[in-house]
Amino acid sequence: MNYYLLVYGAYLPITVLLTVWVARTLFTNGRTFLVDIFHGNEGLADSVNKLLLTGFYLINVGYATLTLRSTAEVHSYQQTVETLSVKVGTIILILGAMHFFNLYVFYKLRGRARDEARAYDFVLNKPQ
Repeated sequence: MNYYLLVYGAYLPITVLLTVWVARTLFTNGRTFLVDIFHGNEGLADSVNKLLLTGFYLINVGYATLTLRSTAEVHSYQQTVETLSVKVGTIILILGAMHFFNLYVFYKLRGRARDEARAYDFVLNKPQ
């Protein structure tokens, strides 16, 4: 039996489904932060959010296809599961790292947007 086909046949759908699920979650929940960062400009926030989504898909699906090839010997169901777990686990860790990186970037951008808003309010409300 060709166990490599079993690994590939499971790896690609699992990876794509995980990527889509994480990307949609980030897309939906990240919008609020982007609207705040762009001072309520929903059109700009939505455009940036779509660009981030596209980039997220490209990076993750690209990496998944690059790592499709397996150098491990796969001659049994046990080796199939072990190889698959290493591959899927790596993708999950990468998705998690990208998620935390995105949160960090949103946090920094949101802080900068708040500082700019405070400075703008100070200038407008400055006593004469």
